[in-house]
Amino acid sequence: MPIPKPAALKHIVKRCSSLGRKQDAAATATAYDGVPKGHFAVYVGENRSRYVVPISLLTHPDFQCLLRLAEEEFGFHHHMGLTIPCEEVVFRSLTAALK
Repeated sequence: MPIPKPAALKHIVKRCSSLGRKQDAAATATAYDGVPKGHFAVYVGENRSRYVVPISLLTHPDFQCLLRLAEEEFGFHHHMGLTIPCEEVVFRSLTAALK
């Protein structure tokens, strides 16, 4: 499976993380939506449960596979946040193994 181009990863990080946001001095460690710096939120499963995962997972081939599935099913141009088409138990197992 091909690795996403740097521009695609940059787009994902910009949309899903706190890195691109300016924060005041009191909130430098946490984004306005409660996502810590260096992390991003994804929505998983039928109930769209929210998970906050480290940006470092973006470079892992197994996580990139999930991102490709998300792009195929939902695209990256929607207002819900990044939605991963995967059962929660599978997502939790995968992210636990990758951390």
